Amino acid sequence: MFFNSYIFLFVFLPVTLIGYYFIGKTKYPRFGIFWLVAFSLVFYGWYNPFYLLILAGSILINFVIGKYLSQTNNIKYSKLLLISGLTFNILLLGFFKYTNFFISTTNNIFKSDFHIINIVLPVAISFYTIQQIAYIMDIYRGQPREHDFGEYCLFILFFPKLLSGPIVRFQQMIPYLHKDFIPQVSPYNLAIGLTIFSFGLFKKVIIADNVGTYSTTIFNIASSGNGISFFNAWTGAIAYSMQIYFDFSGYSDMAIGLGLMFGIKLPLNFYSPYRSKSIIEFWRRWHITLSNFIRDYIYISLGGNRNGLLKQMLFLLIAMTIAGLWHGAGWTFVIWGGLHGLYLVINHSWRHLHINKNATRLGTSVSIIITFVAVTVAWVFFRADSVNTALIMIKSMIGINGFHLPLGLSPYFGPIGEFLNKGGVFFDGLPGFSRSGAESVLLSFVCLLACWFLPNIQEYFSNYQPALDNFKEQPTKIAKAIFRWKPTLVNLLIICCITIVSILVLTHVNQFVYSQF
Repeated sequence: MFFNSYIFLFVFLPVTLIGYYFIGKTKYPRFGIFWLVAFSLVFYGWYNPFYLLILAGSILINFVIGKYLSQTNNIKYSKLLLISGLTFNILLLGFFKYTNFFISTTNNIFKSDFHIINIVLPVAISFYTIQQIAYIMDIYRGQPREHDFGEYCLFILFFPKLLSGPIVRFQQMIPYLHKDFIPQVSPYNLAIGLTIFSFGLFKKVIIADNVGTYSTTIFNIASSGNGISFFNAWTGAIAYSMQIYFDFSGYSDMAIGLGLMFGIKLPLNFYSPYRSKSIIEFWRRWHITLSNFIRDYIYISLGGNRNGLLKQMLFLLIAMTIAGLWHGAGWTFVIWGGLHGLYLVINHSWRHLHINKNATRLGTSVSIIITFVAVTVAWVFFRADSVNTALIMIKSMIGINGFHLPLGLSPYFGPIGEFLNKGGVFFDGLPGFSRSGAESVLLSFVCLLACWFLPNIQEYFSNYQPALDNFKEQPTKIAKAIFRWKPTLVNLLIICCITIVSILVLTHVNQFVYSQF
């Protein structure tokens, strides 16, 4: 079940909210925990109940390991439990996600003929597995306090963050599940939560899904082995950059909004990453909770920056390559992670030289553009269905196949367009591109300007602090002067309009990008 489905919007969410509200009025308010656990199981197992068996087994084993780990003072026994827990989680994730990748890679290298196994990848296994890895490691470090099985189940299963994050630490969730826990659906939280959820739905349905059709067309052509012109390749890559941005931003907003409806604040997971002036800053803004996990449980565990610059660079490369592989079982994801590792190495080396500490406004703008271009190039490998497809896109983006303009855009450039397309239009014959392609390109660049200059949801709701760990950045002058949410009639009408439009356009469910991992 997905947030952008009618069954979720008009059946699941209202029933869950209403039941949760009335439980809070009874003599047994802690039953609200089990209510949310039960409905989260329904939410997760909606399409394939088999997933529930794997999830239940994972939860039970990790809880038992965590319980024994929290009760022992024996260092050797603690290490044995930690290693057992990490091994179980890694093997569970590895079997379902990487078995066929390992088999196909072995076949390609050794020219063997091992059969590919028919394995169904459980939805969200990557997310709930690393969340439980963090839980076990935190207990080993002595962080989580006492909790029961019901609290632990809700920590893992809470449906707003189950499929695509944020990756919640146990100590972030447990304050909402203390012994005096009372289910509350307050008008204040409900209003803010519904508003943020509506913005997220709009981003997904109206923006991400629309620009996604154009990026899909371009990448499909590359996948078929055909070369693409310079402008078409870049507009396709930028369209995907906008698609994944608004897809994940929309999901993150919807998750935070849903959490607020139930009186639970989730950690911030997304904060205008395309405004970043460096790759280091990008990873502080993009999938923030995953970045924190990589830093705290992989990079620092390897040694971090404690063993000199060269080893720090090596650890960055290893950590980001692992992060790439976590996203998907394929060499395209490994390359994507490795590229970001290389970017971070260059970024840290540049900072180590103490160059350009006092950047000018022009320098800042150039840094933002360079960072965006680097991220967009990396997204090509993330999106492509094979390394060969990605390389075709990259070659096209450096102009190997010419600089011909798309058919739909040529008339807008007059003599320049005629000059670039002299000798024939390379990209001719793409069905339906002439009009819809031009509109998609225009929408992509309008979205890019919005990413750079308009305030995000956290800035818009900065007076209400809807998420945990708000990003430490001063709001822009525009955000301070104009874009601050207030409970006014005008804002109510705006929210109603974008919600109605989003629901009317919602003719079929398009899966969220990160729910595939």
